[in-house]
Order: sequence, then C-alpha cells, then structure tokens
Amino acid sequence: MDKRFFNLFNLTEDQAIALLKTPPEQLDQPTDRYVAVAHLIKFPTERSINALIEAVNNRSTELYDRITGRKALESLGRLKATRALPVIRACLGDEDCYTVENAVWALGEIGTEDVEILEEIAQILEKKGQSYRIIIQTLAKLNYKPAVSRIKKFVEGHDEPITSAAISAICRLTGDYSQIQEVVAFLQHDSVNARRACIQDLIDAQYYDAIPQIARCPVSLVFRLRAIRLLADVGTSTGKISFADVEPYLDSVIRDHPNDLELVHEYDQKPSLDFVINELYHTDFGRCYLASKTLLELYPEEAPEALLKTWEKEAHNDYGAHYHVVKLLGWLKYAPSYDLLVEALHNTMPQFQKSRGGAAIALGNLGEERAIPLLKEASNTEIFDLKYACSLALKQLGENN
Repeated sequence: MDKRFFNLFNLTEDQAIALLKTPPEQLDQPTDRYVAVAHLIKFPTERSINALIEAVNNRSTELYDRITGRKALESLGRLKATRALPVIRACLGDEDCYTVENAVWALGEIGTEDVEILEEIAQILEKKGQSYRIIIQTLAKLNYKPAVSRIKKFVEGHDEPITSAAISAICRLTGDYSQIQEVVAFLQHDSVNARRACIQDLIDAQYYDAIPQIARCPVSLVFRLRAIRLLADVGTSTGKISFADVEPYLDSVIRDHPNDLELVHEYDQKPSLDFVINELYHTDFGRCYLASKTLLELYPEEAPEALLKTWEKEAHNDYGAHYHVVKLLGWLKYAPSYDLLVEALHNTMPQFQKSRGGAAIALGNLGEERAIPLLKEASNTEIFDLKYACSLALKQLGENN
C-alpha cells in the first residue's frame, strides 16, 4: 500500500479520536470528523477500531455525520477489522446507497466465507439505485458463485464500467473467459471512466494477455503501470510469461510518448495553439495525449514559449498539466528548460510524483550530460516509476547505471 499521502494532516491517534468525540458545534470545520476517520487508517489499534465502529453506529441523518460514517466503513475495511463485520453487515440494508457501497467494499477487503453475508450482498443486485459495480466486484473477489446468474443481467447494460465488471466477474467465477475481449475493447472507449474501469477489471480477471493493449491505452500512466506490474506478477509467477516479454511495454509506458498510444480522440480541423495548450489541463488524459501529439507535430517551433507561459500561469500548480509540460519540453529538446526539469525531478510533493519520472525522461531527451549525477542520485529511491525512468534516461545519456 502506498503511504506517501497518509501524512497530509499530521494528526496523532489521540487527536483524531478526540475530533470524533467533539460536538459538531465545537468543530473548526464540519469536515473535521471525516478527516479524523480517514486518518485513523494509520493506527491499526483497538482504540482506532472502536472509534471507527462508533462513527459507523452514529445513525444521525446530518449530512456530515453520514459522510463520516461512510468513510469510517472504508477505514475499517482498509484496517481489515474482522471484529467490525457485524457492524458493517448491518449497513447493507441502509437506505443510503453510498453507505451500502462502502459497506460492501469493506466486507470485500476484510473477507468472509459466511454464506448468509454473501447472499445478502448478492441480493443488493436486485435493488434499484445501487452501486452495482462495487457489488459485482466484491462478489467475484469473495468467489460467490451462486451470484453468477444475477451478475449476467448486467452484461448487456448501457453503463460501460458496470458491464465491464460483470463480464470480468463471470470470467472469474466460471472460468469461462470467452467474453474477456469485450472488456479489452473498452480500453479504446471514448469515456475515460470506461477505460480506467476496464483496466481494473482486467487486473481482477488476471488477464495478463492484455498487457500490450493496456500499455497503449490513453489513460494516465499510473493506471497502466499498476496494471502491467500486477499482471506481470501473475504471469511470471505461473511461468506463462517472462520479464523479457513485459519489459518493452514497461519501457513504453514509462517513456509515455503519445505516438506509442492508440488515441481515441481526434480533431476535426486544425486546432489553434491556445486550444491545444488548454487541452493539457483536461481530466481525460486521452485528450492531453492528443494535445501533446499535436504540439509536437504541428507547433514544434511555437510550443516551447507557449508551454513556458502556461507553466508560469497555471501548469506549475496543476499536477496533470505539470506532467505533460515537463514531458513535452524534453521531446522538444528545449535546452533552456533544463533548470525547470531539474526542479521537477526533485519535487517531492505527493501530487507531483508522476512528474518526477517524467522529468527524468525529459532530461534524457535533452541530452544534457550534466544531468547524469542528478539522475543517479534520483534513482536511489523505492518509487518504482522514478527509478525505472532514471534508468532509461541514464541509458539514453550513455550511462549503464
């Protein structure tokens, strides 16, 4: 579990529990209790579990109390608090679908072979307005085969992430993978939510044959890299594939050049430079990659100045655009960006971690030998993508680190 983001609020266990016991009118912010239950994931103690159970049992109808209760369910799941199973199970019949969703997810994290609980989860599929994707995923994770017929009803639906989860679940529960290519096809869907969801479903189905297609899917490299690493672990552990089979796809994802992706969007006419620059801020990375490709092909002379302007204005503080600008400056071989790239390489703020690997690749593309000692220093890390990116960049600069 990646714990780099756990210390954002710097609460002690005592402080977090005290916040949960503070009357609402005495809180500095109405969200303080939510922060507290989220923070208790750091403390796998009886005291924390008791405090989280108490938060779940608070049946207040106040909005912030309900939100806190939902988050407490999630924290209990992450803590794998078996003792909380009865409390979590009691939430399966809640009128609030988000509470039900978190309860189901928590049960999946903790795990249970209790047939009564499993059947109770399966029956939620018959209720309207529920978070069916999470329910389907959990039933498959807990290997509840009697749910197959109910899950099949969702295969022909119009909600792609639910359809994808249903097909993946059926493959897992029955061993029949004849429909798995329908999940793979979602990698090229217009909807970024469908693309991201099907990657998780391919991971859940342990379908490592999809590694090449996942590598080319236009979503953030974070999703692709995680999938390839997990699926490679499955494939190599069973002897079905080797690291040599996977290495080219890892290299491609870490380099993350738009020409190595199968883009799902296109422009119907030549876009303006300003429009393309603004597309780097899109939440759908598929559009960001199209914008990057367009800048490299249509605006190679004008792009560096435009990128520096958007960096100063906003991109330096937007983690998505930050990443794309860093990578583009390297591909454009814009030497004056060296100091900016070095700064990005050393940026340890959690939201900019993706840019560190991007900066390493960009420095390699610049061809600046003075970056070699910096890259060697940065490669001394446990962060996989940064270490891998530094290795690729050093090789590009003639160093076999």
